[in-house]
Amino acid sequence: GFQWVTGDRRTDYSNWAPSGRRCGDRCVTVSRELRWEERGCEAPADGFLCEYNYGGSCPRLPPAEGLAVTYTTPFGARGGDFLALPPRSTAVIPAMGLELRCDEEGDGGGLRWGRAAPGAWPCRLANGGCEGACDEEGGRPRCSCPDGKVLGSDGRGCSSPCAGAPCQHHCVVAGTSFLCMCEAGYRLAADGSSCEDDDDCAMVPRLCEQVCINTEGGFECRCHRGYKMLEGRCRPVSRCYEAPCEQQCEDVPDGYRCGCFPGYAVDPQEPARCVLHCNRSECPAKCDPHTLSCECPEGFLLDEDGDGRQVCVDVDECDMNFCQHNCTNHPGGYECHCHAGYQLSNKDLCIEIPKEDGEGAYSGDFGPGPQTPIPSRPPPKAEHLHPGALVGIAVGVLSAALALLALGYHLAKKRCRPPTTMDYKCSSPHEKEMGLQPVASGCAT
Repeated sequence: GFQWVTGDRRTDYSNWAPSGRRCGDRCVTVSRELRWEERGCEAPADGFLCEYNYGGSCPRLPPAEGLAVTYTTPFGARGGDFLALPPRSTAVIPAMGLELRCDEEGDGGGLRWGRAAPGAWPCRLANGGCEGACDEEGGRPRCSCPDGKVLGSDGRGCSSPCAGAPCQHHCVVAGTSFLCMCEAGYRLAADGSSCEDDDDCAMVPRLCEQVCINTEGGFECRCHRGYKMLEGRCRPVSRCYEAPCEQQCEDVPDGYRCGCFPGYAVDPQEPARCVLHCNRSECPAKCDPHTLSCECPEGFLLDEDGDGRQVCVDVDECDMNFCQHNCTNHPGGYECHCHAGYQLSNKDLCIEIPKEDGEGAYSGDFGPGPQTPIPSRPPPKAEHLHPGALVGIAVGVLSAALALLALGYHLAKKRCRPPTTMDYKCSSPHEKEMGLQPVASGCAT
């Protein structure tokens, strides 16, 4: 039912003094006996309590024989029975003529007792203030530090030689001093503390397989155009990875080229597809062993050979009169040809080639005299024959003439036999009306 005059209700103190029931405004105060007591709000308080918060405190100095210590807080409290003291508290040792102060250490390690003058005080009081060892050899107290650490500027604290060192990357303790070191890919600059990037590509020959790119503190290997980094090596980039080829693919300098398995050919209309192909008049059919269905290329028919195997037989389109004039059959198709003066249209239709103006016309006006036709093309040049060729031609002509004469004589003799053998065909018109006559030879007419 009470709160602090500042409005805060929090308190861990619950040592209440018994009190009877009172009327009117009530307040409470801590009495001299350190108990909460109810009083009238107008009554004077015996004193007040203050609350302070600190990040740390200094412990009491360890007891030393014959040395009395008096502590004073920043708030004016004095005594020798404090358990801990806030910052800026002082400790007075009259027997030594020494005054210490609770302050933060130089490296931010917390609060500890110290003084403005550097160096140790007598070792029997708090180890002379030394963080390490305290020694009074020669009658003068002196602090020392363990290996790897050096005595601080106050002559009492110990710190690493690398504390506050100007090294850009790493600091290494070397006895009572330090050395600066750099990470891999860097070298120590002339000032001994900063680090400079090494050009790894220039320092190590052929560090990369193809292209080396220096980076900050390292390097990067890359590949030429047309290559790709795979498992640390430059491999040629295969265009076939993304090619839409149906069956086979081949890398070529400018890209890729689709191919087909045996028995197939690239579709002329779609180069990425494959169609059945046979370049003979008969080929084995492509059969599915699961469905037992077979198929043949275009222009072939499915059939069985003498051993009962499924084969594809070429269809002879020329027997089907597909062509208007001449036709040439080939496996899986055919080709039409036209006569002279015609040209092929739509694969199998022959149309007449139109004549040019003036072709085959006569020169000059039509008059009574003879006209000379204008040739459509220059006549071929006359070639002189070899004398031997002329002799051969003459002999051939003479032989042919003699053969014709002999043949004619033989036919005439056969046609006009004696009357005893063929009276009907060789008699005169008057004899024909007489009819057939008996012959001695028995030859029928």
